[in-house]
Amino acid sequence: MQIAYKAGDITEAHIVAGLLNSHNIETYVGGHYLQGAMGEIGTTGFSNVHVEDEDLYQARQVIAEYEASDHAGLVEDREDDKPDWYARWFLLILAVLALVWLNF
Repeated sequence: MQIAYKAGDITEAHIVAGLLNSHNIETYVGGHYLQGAMGEIGTTGFSNVHVEDEDLYQARQVIAEYEASDHAGLVEDREDDKPDWYARWFLLILAVLALVWLNF
């Protein structure tokens, strides 16, 4: 077995493993017991997704598509949230000014 993906945490490893399984690539997620070595602190870098040697190339292609689509979604989310951010600050400032005005 080869490491196809080094995940940040065990949850991400299982997400990628599920994606690979949906493409008929058998996976093994390693690092379950290493996660608890640090107690309640979220440790990173211990979880890996393993695949069979003959599935490694296909698995890395699927993972590359996953990472490319994930990055594009994050950029869109930031752009969509920007008007809301300004609106929230504007409403907060209006509320503070209204409270100051009502107290005089």
